Amino acid sequence: MRIARFSIDGNVAFGAVEGESPPGTTDGLVLDIIKGIPFADFELSGTKVPLSKVRLLPPVLPNKVVAIGRNYAEHAAELGNEVPDIPVAFFKPSTSVAGPGDAIVYPSFSQEVHHEAELAVVIGRMCREVPRERARDVILGYTCANDVTARDVQKRENQWARAKGFDTSCPLGPWVETDLDPSDLTIQCTVNGEQRQLGRTTEMVRSVEDLIVHISEAMTLLPGDVILTGTPAGVGPLNVGDEVAVTIEGIGTLTNRVIKRG
Repeated sequence: MRIARFSIDGNVAFGAVEGESPPGTTDGLVLDIIKGIPFADFELSGTKVPLSKVRLLPPVLPNKVVAIGRNYAEHAAELGNEVPDIPVAFFKPSTSVAGPGDAIVYPSFSQEVHHEAELAVVIGRMCREVPRERARDVILGYTCANDVTARDVQKRENQWARAKGFDTSCPLGPWVETDLDPSDLTIQCTVNGEQRQLGRTTEMVRSVEDLIVHISEAMTLLPGDVILTGTPAGVGPLNVGDEVAVTIEGIGTLTNRVIKRG
């Protein structure tokens, strides 16, 4: 099931996305509005609205986004880094989250902002110290993410909080796909239609299950929390006016445009 969060006539709701559409469009897609929230038992209302008539929002509002760095060996190498012995985890604040179609606002304190296409894991229930064999049980589903990074700031500051946590630096969407095996998916990023990144989740150093085990050893994960699983090689610059799109096999495409801070 594809679960979207959307706004219509000033109201916010969740809905199940139904139908098929040509790539890059929402033609033919409709939303069956959900009674309740997707983190508990829910029913479909049978009330349907065309996707083209609503505004898609970030599919979840996470309490926290836990991101993993250097989880693809070629990406680590392209930035002159080694693959770490243990996963490198960092936070992106809830205020960094943006939705499909939302603008990425170029931060005033950076002159080198990069795209990073990533598979995002959405947690479905509260959990802590999750054993590996039960890791899939705590997952609601998966969505596309862009770990937008002020690369020059990342290089000169010891912490990554500003470089990776500025407002709009975590686009998510377009929806959560609940029925998906994340172990072998194509991840692609284009900028203005030109391919920049192309990889597969088979290239991840540590699997989704390994990351859930590692993170939940230290902290409680809550429904709606998001784990970013790392980016394949090919990261590169974004400029004001660029349109950046992250496409993940079995999920869909997340598109955002870069604008100058007003």
